[in-house]
Amino acid sequence: MSEWAMKRFWKEALAEPCEGGFAIKLDGRGVKTPAKTPLVVPTEGLAEAIAYEWQAQGEKVNPAEMPFTRTSNSALDKVATQHAEVADMLAAYGDSDLLCYRADHPEELVTRQSERWDPMLDWLLETYGTRLTTQAGVIHQPQDPLAVAALAREVHAQSPFQLAAFHDLVAMSGSLVLALAVTRGAVDAEAAWHLSRLDEEWQEEQWGPDEEATAIAERKRGEFLHAARFYALASA
Repeated sequence: MSEWAMKRFWKEALAEPCEGGFAIKLDGRGVKTPAKTPLVVPTEGLAEAIAYEWQAQGEKVNPAEMPFTRTSNSALDKVATQHAEVADMLAAYGDSDLLCYRADHPEELVTRQSERWDPMLDWLLETYGTRLTTQAGVIHQPQDPLAVAALAREVHAQSPFQLAAFHDLVAMSGSLVLALAVTRGAVDAEAAWHLSRLDEEWQEEQWGPDEEATAIAERKRGEFLHAARFYALASA
């Protein structure tokens, strides 16, 4: 049995201003999310990106080719309805941030982590007045609760659309610090992605790449870059 797919019924997809932001119209009819919420987004740039996805569809709609639509649906149907819970979950990464757990050998990896990750922690201190401590090994050691709380306030201040993208930046990198740095423009998304994969890339240098792992990493990289672009559009 073939899988059901929505067929295209519209000729023109446009972004139009409306109460509360910008709507996406298909031949004048407003798009709705899977939960039947009107698809209204906060910025014209984001609305235009979504309208472009709908306009680019062929005879059958392929959701896999509509990442801006999917993330917006998530912002409205999931994040907006449980904003505090999502923000709490992401803020908790500050207590176990990837950048704080270091190797104790070999020396080359220890040095590389220090050279590339320490500047991000220095930026965090300069920007938020918050210092996270580092340690060797992977056993969890709690951070200063005041430091974690300061970062949590920044996360909770984000809009549902920002938070939907921020979720992917944090979850895919394992680092609240890197996600904050990307959204603040302190590091570009491509560089942040490679910083989050420093250990994996070092292993590849030693033993060579694994074809399957490389393919998975490349797919995730694309999703990470999309999240950064979505955040920027939702904040413009």
